[in-house]
Formats: sequence, structure tokens, C-alpha cells
Amino acid sequence: MPTTPTPPAQDRSAVRSLLRLWPYIRPVRARLATAAGVAVTASLVGLVIPLVLKWMVDGPVAGRDPAGVWLGALFLLLLGVGEALLFGLRRWLVARPLSHVEARMRADLYGHLQRLPVAFHDRWASGQLLSRGTTDLMLLRLFFAFPMTFLLVNGVTILVGVVIMLVQDWVLGLVVLGAALPVMVTCMVFERKYAEVARLAQDQVGDLTTVVEESVLGIRIVKGFGRHRSQARAFRRLAGKLRGTELRKARLLAAIWAVIVTLPELAVGAALVAGAVRVADGTLSAGTLVAFLSTALALRWPVESIGFLLAMSQEAATATDRYFEVMDAPPETDTDTGTGTGTGTGTDTETAGAARASGRAADAVTAAVAMRPPAATEGRRPGRSAGALARGGGLRFEGVRFRFPDAPPGSPPLLDHVDLHVRPGESLALVGATGSGKTTLTALVPRLHEVTAGRITLDGRDITALPRAELRSLVAVAFEEPTLFSASVGENVLMGAGDGADPDALDRALAVAHAGFAHELPEGTATQVGEQGLSLSGGQRQRLALARAVVGRPRFLVLDDPLSALDVHTEAAVEAALREVLADTTALIVAHRPSTVLLADRVALLSGGRIAAVGTHHELLRTHAEYAHLMSGREEPGDREEGTRR
Repeated sequence: MPTTPTPPAQDRSAVRSLLRLWPYIRPVRARLATAAGVAVTASLVGLVIPLVLKWMVDGPVAGRDPAGVWLGALFLLLLGVGEALLFGLRRWLVARPLSHVEARMRADLYGHLQRLPVAFHDRWASGQLLSRGTTDLMLLRLFFAFPMTFLLVNGVTILVGVVIMLVQDWVLGLVVLGAALPVMVTCMVFERKYAEVARLAQDQVGDLTTVVEESVLGIRIVKGFGRHRSQARAFRRLAGKLRGTELRKARLLAAIWAVIVTLPELAVGAALVAGAVRVADGTLSAGTLVAFLSTALALRWPVESIGFLLAMSQEAATATDRYFEVMDAPPETDTDTGTGTGTGTGTDTETAGAARASGRAADAVTAAVAMRPPAATEGRRPGRSAGALARGGGLRFEGVRFRFPDAPPGSPPLLDHVDLHVRPGESLALVGATGSGKTTLTALVPRLHEVTAGRITLDGRDITALPRAELRSLVAVAFEEPTLFSASVGENVLMGAGDGADPDALDRALAVAHAGFAHELPEGTATQVGEQGLSLSGGQRQRLALARAVVGRPRFLVLDDPLSALDVHTEAAVEAALREVLADTTALIVAHRPSTVLLADRVALLSGGRIAAVGTHHELLRTHAEYAHLMSGREEPGDREEGTRR
């Protein structure tokens, strides 16, 4: 079942949690404070009504003065209209600023999610993130609109009302106040228990959202394997758990409402009996009793709403905690080097030192290669000069070690002491068994993951010293599983070109990827491809992803088996066009088939987390049995064991 990372155990305070929202409230604090002041005024106007009633009963009614009664009725009408207008003004005052606060929080959350590292998204279920950006923010908006104001308004109203009752008759006032202590104790117990259930319910909403999202995105798999019943059962199981949690919330809310409603009602009833006896004895005027009871009844809603307001406040505090669990996650920074060079200890530090030494040795070898006569330089495509090879430093892995951050302590690294040099303008194919770490190695270049030790350089510059924006403008990527967005074909492809793309760049990129089918779509390149691009075939999506990678003419190109979904004839056509692009680009290509390998100048074999061999395709076929076996396509029992490596 999808879960969310469990927050660290700590003494939770709803007030501390809600105070974290102050930076969002501060820009609109004046308007919200004005709205709160208007609401307090409206509530206090309501407390004037019992005083007018006292005057009417003891004055015009007792003196049989019809004119006085009509005057009192007019006062009551004006007070009622004034109270209604003030509450309407409060709603108008809070509507715009609260929509601004919610929009800003949602924008900040989305922007922060874009800056978080891939490792964060690997750990978190997408439904949990979606629920934080939708359900949780809705709860916070409701809190700003109602409980945040009315906890203050009702508190002031109850305080002023109690003072009025005590002034009118302190004996009856003490009778009513007798219910205050048990109500306060009940509220304290309720707050603690409700907070736990509210957090559980909101996490379960996130899990349910994840199941719905996965079922919608994977509808073809669900239908293809006839798994709709099992998916429905999984949904009902999670929905049943959420229903049970919501019922627990309802029972807690019903319990506090029973206490908050019953005890004050009993106190008011006792005050009514005691007051009626005193009126009959002549020790209390009828007007005073009417005013006292009217004040007590005016306080009925502020008191009864305490449970409702506390429940909403606890849900808002839980939503705040969930919101900041994401916002507190450290984003990618240009100075972030993970746990790699400069922070490693023990063998990692030794590896980094060895990497620098091997890097210097590799530089010497590269220089020697560049000084050879053209005929002696093996694997160079026609038309590429020795000067082109000597210019810059290309792509270099120096003693690179990588272990996933969530890997068990002491587990072996996925990549260990990887030394590899892709020369400037060269294309190098990366070959290895399934699960050998090829995709992970390519993900290190644009810093989708951070190296654990060692370093990677582009033209001699450590990628950790490059701003991420600059690094990712130099390196273009295309993955085996292409991801398209709910946008047009042209917009998806031009994502790889940045701002101010050449108008002809789209057509050139589509031609390279042999994606001319885009022009034949109903609206050409303006055709919307739909969510995940599922309206297109796998091969079409893969060609558009390849076009996106090459449209910006990057200096470095990382391709993760980009032609795996293409038929033989289309693959041949794409390869022919891609060779022209690779002639001017330093490229690292993950390959599984000989046809893809032949695109590259040289081949590197990744085995056991290290580079086992480097050479041309024909050299490795002759000299390396593992490589020959991988290219033959035959499976041996040992191949299945390789899948245990990520």
C-alpha cells in the first residue's frame, strides 16, 4: 500500500504548527485584522440586544407604554441589521486575501517540488504530494476563513458575555460558570485525540489518491490483464480504512458536542429556575432575568462551536505539518555534492584520491592519442579532425562510486571506482547486463543523483562546480521510458531547446528522430498528445523524446537506449540521421543491441559496478567473452543473478 515517510516523533503543538503559516499571513495581516475587528464588533452588537430587552421589559412593558415598545423594537431591528451587515463585510474582507494566501502556498509547494532531488520523489508516493497540494491547502483556506477568526471572536464574545451576566446578577452568573471547568477539560482531551485521528485520515487520503492516480495512468495494464476487480478491491480496502477513520473523527466530535451542549444547557436551565424563584420573591426584576437568559442564549453558539472550531484547527495544524514536511526537504543546490568528494571518509576518500591520480594518467593518454596520426586513431568517424578530439576535456568519470541514499548500511555500492573518458566529439556506447547500473551512471551526469565519491567533469570542469541550470543546458538526456506532457507535440519537443528556440529547430529535430508522423497528426505539431502521451505509440513517444534531446544541439548528449521501441526499418532511418548529430556532440549512449552500439566510436562494458573493458565493438567481440555473450542475445543462468543489482 502506498505510504508516506513517517515524520519524526516529537511533542506536537497545534499552535506551533499554525504559527509557521505567519510568513504567508503577514502580507495580508492588515486586512485580516480588520476583518477580525469587524467580526468582534458584530458579535458584541449581538450582546447589546439583551440589554435592550431588559430596558423594554422593565420600562415600556411594565409601564404599559406602546410607544416605548415600538421604539425598543426599532432598536432591535437596527441592531440585527447592523450585525448582519458587519458579518457580510467580514466575509468580503477575507475573500481576496485568503485566495491570495492559498495560491501563494500552492505555487511555493509546486516550485519546491521542482527543485527537490530525484531521490526525494523516489521515496514519496505521488498521491501523498497531490493531497498536500489540494486537500491540505483547502483545509488551511477554511481555517483562515473561519476558525482562525472565530476562535478570537468567540473567545471575546464569551468573555464579554460572562462579564455582562455577572454584572446583571453574580449568583446566576456563578451557576452558569459551573459548567466551564468540565467543558475545558473535555476540550483538552478532545484536542489531543482528534489530532492523531486527523493526521491518520489525511495520510489515508494521500494513499487513496495514489491508488486512483496509478489506476488511471495504468488503465491499459489494468484492462489488459483483467485486473479491474483486484484494483477495485484495493480501492475499497483503502476507502474502508478511510471511512473507519472518518467515523472515529465523527464519534470524537459527537462526544465533545454532547458535553459542550449538554452541560451549558443544564446550567442555563438551573439559572432559569433559580431566577424565576427570585423574580417571584421580588428579589430580581423580570427584565434582569430576561436580559440574563438572553445573554446566556446569545453565548450558546460561541460555546457550542468550540468543538467544531477545535476540530478544524487540529485538521489545519495537521495539514500545516504535512505541508512543511515537503517544504522542509532540502532542495537541490549548486553547492550540493551529496556525500561525495570532500565529504567521504575511509575508502571513499582513498577512492577520490585514486581517481585524481587516474585522471592525470588518463589525461596523458588522451594527449598521446590526440598526437597520433589520423590513421592511428581508432574508432573515429570520417570528417572528425584530430584537433576536434584534442579540444576540451570531454566527459570524464574519475573514481566514481555511487550508493543509493536509502541503501542498507554496509551494502556494496552499485557503482564502484568507475573510470571512463568520453573524448570531445566522441560517441561512446555503454553496455552491461540488466541491472548493472547503466541508467544510474547516465543519471549522474545531469546530477539527477549525486555521486557518493569521485567526480565527473565536463571539459575539465567538475559538474558539482557548475550551476545546475548551466549544467543541464550543456547536457541533454533521452530516457528509455519517454515522458511526454499534456501539451502539443511541438511544445513537448521544444522543451529541450530553452527560450528563444530557432523556428526551424523543431523541424530539424523531428527529422533527426525520424518523427515526421507529427506533421500528419490532425493538427500537425500543434496536436495535443494527452496525458503521458498515451495517445501515441511507444515508438512515437520515444522518437519525440529523442527529438527533444537533440533539438537544442547540446554539447553533451546522454541517451538511455533511445531506440528500443522502434522497428528495424525505423531504427535504421533514425540511426542514419542521428550519426550526423553525433558527429558534433560528445555522447554517452546506453545500448542493448548491436545496431545501437554501431552508432558509437567506442564501447565501454559495465560489469560488477566497474568499467571492465573499453574498445571498439569488433575488438570487444574478439577479446571479451562477457561482451560477446551480451551481444549474442543468449541468456545464461548467471544473467538472472545480475538483476539483483539495481
